Amino acid sequence: MQVIFKVIRQEQNSSPKVQTYQLDVDAGNTILDCLNRIKWEQDGSLAYRKNCRNTICGSCSMRINGRSALACKENVGSELARFPQTSSGIPEITIAPMGNMPVIKDLVVDMSSFWDNLEAVEPYVSTGARQVPEREFLQTPEERSRLDQTGNCILCGACYSECNAREVNPEFVGPHALAKAYRMVADSRDAQTEPRLEKYNVGTAGVWGCTRCFYCNTVCPMGVAPMDQIGKIKQEILDRKDDQASRSIRHRKVLIELVKEGGWIDERQFGLQVVGNSFRDIKGLISLGPLGLRMLARGKFPFSFEPSEGADVVRSLIESVQNLEVQSQESISSTTTHES
Repeated sequence: MQVIFKVIRQEQNSSPKVQTYQLDVDAGNTILDCLNRIKWEQDGSLAYRKNCRNTICGSCSMRINGRSALACKENVGSELARFPQTSSGIPEITIAPMGNMPVIKDLVVDMSSFWDNLEAVEPYVSTGARQVPEREFLQTPEERSRLDQTGNCILCGACYSECNAREVNPEFVGPHALAKAYRMVADSRDAQTEPRLEKYNVGTAGVWGCTRCFYCNTVCPMGVAPMDQIGKIKQEILDRKDDQASRSIRHRKVLIELVKEGGWIDERQFGLQVVGNSFRDIKGLISLGPLGLRMLARGKFPFSFEPSEGADVVRSLIESVQNLEVQSQESISSTTTHES
């Protein structure tokens, strides 16, 4: 079948342009197969990265029809199934470089910030605080299994490319880095868990910079689920800190308590307790003034609060989850102590 490939091409410091190529392809051909044919048969100047062709190296990550993916994994048939036919009758597939990184040429991007942010979380096991053992550090199968999901990351950059938080906050290290960070936190051999958590807890450069848009989970080709790993780091921090540690931590703890109390959030209490820190933060209280006045002017200020239906059920569910988390942590601690 005939397919039109629209490739977004660009030189450094220049505006992007769309160049079209038409190929006779099979539904099972991968996008990388098609790019290879374009380069070999039609335009040798087209630039893109590739290596293993088998979803291992992560080199060929690019935006395919608007979302980051591996060109060696996605095929023509699956892409055409995602979109209806064009009016001309010839289906089209659009290919563009990854986002959140400057373009070097065509589909090749400069991944320096990606690697720098990975290095910033120190993604390697530290045993420096321990006495050097006579043999290697051993792990139980259960301890090792905690590393399986994050260990699948191939550093393709897809999650980083689609990260909304990174797009608006250049200080945020990115989902790839924090997924690797959790691998270190979860590793029983690492001796720097507490310093790591303190580092990941600072401002919006670490875990609190995540907007929980879920897109990193959606595009990850290896099922690493970076947002889930970020959530696990947050929980480790929340287990160690009280609500006076920072506004980010207070935000999470107050939200849960208000939902437990009323089934949904009492917005009046939420602002006072989080931003105003229950009248401890005068500057925070003052900052709420303009918002409150705008809400009053537009008739959106809630003067009363009614608990939602089924608030008791919601409370019971939250408490059940919290109890399970406590039991899980106690089980892990018990296993670690026993092995030691």
